[in-house]
Amino acid sequence: MGVVLGMVIAWLTFHISHRYRAYIFDNACLCYCPKDNASLMLNDLLITLGISLLIQAMFFAFASTLKTDKVTDLSYGLTFVIIAAVLLLQADTGRLPQLVLSGMVIAWGVRLAGYLLFRIIHMGRDVRFDGIRERFWPFFKFWLGQGIAVWVIMLPVTIWFSEPGPWTPWMSIGGAVWAAGLVIETIADAQKFAAKRQPGGGSHWMDTGLWKYSRHPNYFGELLCWWGVFVFVAGNYTGAAWAGILGPVAITYIILFVTGIPTLEASANRKWGANPEYQAHVTRTSRLIPWPRS
Repeated sequence: MGVVLGMVIAWLTFHISHRYRAYIFDNACLCYCPKDNASLMLNDLLITLGISLLIQAMFFAFASTLKTDKVTDLSYGLTFVIIAAVLLLQADTGRLPQLVLSGMVIAWGVRLAGYLLFRIIHMGRDVRFDGIRERFWPFFKFWLGQGIAVWVIMLPVTIWFSEPGPWTPWMSIGGAVWAAGLVIETIADAQKFAAKRQPGGGSHWMDTGLWKYSRHPNYFGELLCWWGVFVFVAGNYTGAAWAGILGPVAITYIILFVTGIPTLEASANRKWGANPEYQAHVTRTSRLIPWPRS
């Protein structure tokens, strides 16, 4: 259902954005709109911002009406997929760098959206939204923030597509970093989900598999993915295009200091903070980067 909806939205946003681009650059009336790289970049940034906010608005209308949080994380991953698909459809799709870059984002987004949808179906509800999903404005603020966050995280991709370049050695390096991140994130998510589904799985913190070496290996993998995306495109960057670094910086900041690790660690402390074994686990285990225990 989510994939079908994503395909429909991608098709609609592509045609809307394609006509919008044509209007601005080919049929501008009473004004001069130069067809330079800066204008193309601004155009793509505005289009992708509009797409991101439009998708959030559609899912928010559904979630707010039904007072459900089953589509919140689904919409997050699908927004990346749709933006990447639209950027690819507007580009020279016969060139390898465009295909690989969009493929990286789409693969990451599909995996994340699918996993989170599967997880919330089994969980029933997301406790993070208790007391929020029933209140219009707090719930609206979450969706608005999510739309802006996706747009910012996608900056390196959006900017690069406005002035794509040839394959560089940095693309090979970035692709390898991204692939390593995807493998780590996928394995970590699978290990945690499997452990939580065991009888009494929610009564103990994760300290097996990759979680033996990092308290948040899934987030480490996610950061590798987005820094890998940035490295992939950075070899073609010049001038204002370097603003694309704001994407991986933003996701790093969000995970380290906002809604990622701080939220999970606060929850864990409420559950096990008084447990000496948990305190020993925290002391001995790396917070993010997988590393042998001390």
